[in-house]
Amino acid sequence: MSTDFSSKIVTRFAPSPTGFLHIGGARTALFNWLLARHYGGKFVLRIEDTDRERSTQEAVDAIFNGLKWLGITWDEEPVFQFSRVNHHVELAKQLVEQGKAYYCYCTPEELEAMRKEALDKGLSPKYNGMWRDRDPKDAPAGVKPVIRLKTPQTGETVLEDIVQGTVKVANDQLDDMILVRSDGTPTFMLSVCVDDHDMGVTHVIRGDDHLTNTFRHIQIFKAFGWEIPKYGHIPLIHGPDGAKLSKRHGALGVEAYRDMGYLPEAVCNCLLRLGWSHGDDEIISREQAIEWFTTESLGKSASRLDFSKLANLNGHYMREADNNRLLDLLLPMLGEISDEVKSRLARGMNGLKQRSKTILELKDLATIYIDDFKSADVDENAEEILKSVYEKLFVTDDWTEQSLETELRDLAKQMNLGFGKIAQPLRSVLTGRKITPSIFDMLVSFGKKESLNRINSALVG
Repeated sequence: MSTDFSSKIVTRFAPSPTGFLHIGGARTALFNWLLARHYGGKFVLRIEDTDRERSTQEAVDAIFNGLKWLGITWDEEPVFQFSRVNHHVELAKQLVEQGKAYYCYCTPEELEAMRKEALDKGLSPKYNGMWRDRDPKDAPAGVKPVIRLKTPQTGETVLEDIVQGTVKVANDQLDDMILVRSDGTPTFMLSVCVDDHDMGVTHVIRGDDHLTNTFRHIQIFKAFGWEIPKYGHIPLIHGPDGAKLSKRHGALGVEAYRDMGYLPEAVCNCLLRLGWSHGDDEIISREQAIEWFTTESLGKSASRLDFSKLANLNGHYMREADNNRLLDLLLPMLGEISDEVKSRLARGMNGLKQRSKTILELKDLATIYIDDFKSADVDENAEEILKSVYEKLFVTDDWTEQSLETELRDLAKQMNLGFGKIAQPLRSVLTGRKITPSIFDMLVSFGKKESLNRINSALVG
């Protein structure tokens, strides 16, 4: 669906700080961030912390840290919704003064009776407008009122959704929603609309679980006479089995993906492809994502989080990553190691990252350069081969991958052997493992002295 972006746009991400940054929330933030960046607009962050019992500073920190890890930066100081509740309430009172909202003095018993009556008639339970046109002078003593919006009772509310297209709802299906509770606190519906208006938000991309709320938000915006943001509702992320993503599918928080050894660029690439596409492109850089991202390419169908695809993406970004960056990510996981081992890891990083899909796999493979060496047992045939290898390497001065490969392949030809007959026992005595980086990469990483020591230890052991 085409959308006019002729004026500067403002998008937002507005999480509740009641837990970690959910991977679905991260995708919402990414899409809004990319939309703003693509059109040269602004991306703002709002922390919806009005649920004081469940909101925690730990969760706020998790949101900030998760977004920063993903490289999603905001353009203004974050807004904390709770600090604005008095403003929200004052605006609701203005609507009462304008005749667009009213005080409702229904008791809990009256509301329950309404609900029961509707259900008995086979209708959806909703407020029946009892106090919509009554004089507040008739209010019963001791009942603290709520403020309700006077929602239109006829016609329909139309949403031109930038993802879903035209969506309509009959106004008689929308009751007079509460704007301010009886304890004097504003509802989510009111606070979101006021804050979006005050922050200048022009476009909102969010999960389609908010679609019903949007029709209520439209009514609030109309009551205030404010310009309504353009909304786009995207399907929620599903797990590999097609069911809505849940705890049983594995880790859900962004920090969990970091701890599982994924790189942020891989996670962003994966999230980008969950509900958005650019032809058949699978690997999309941050720069390309900003250049290509438009709402026209957002899909209406639910996408599945495929962990095998994420692992393959991460493997690609591991191979592309700067060696020093990977070393910096690896070192905190290794404890105390010597400077010599650090040097080995630095020399060997190129070979290690070629065979690692995650930082955890990198850590596991890196132990070949860390663990104490134990000489391997070699059979009689391998012993003769290794003696020749030792002699060849002992007189080799140019200790580079290219030179070592030339020397050892020439040796294999001289001995009338396939190269694997040399590589297999050499790999075993160097590391004790069958799966390793290339022989030449390891020889360079260990250095000449350590390489010869390991071969010799196996021969004399």
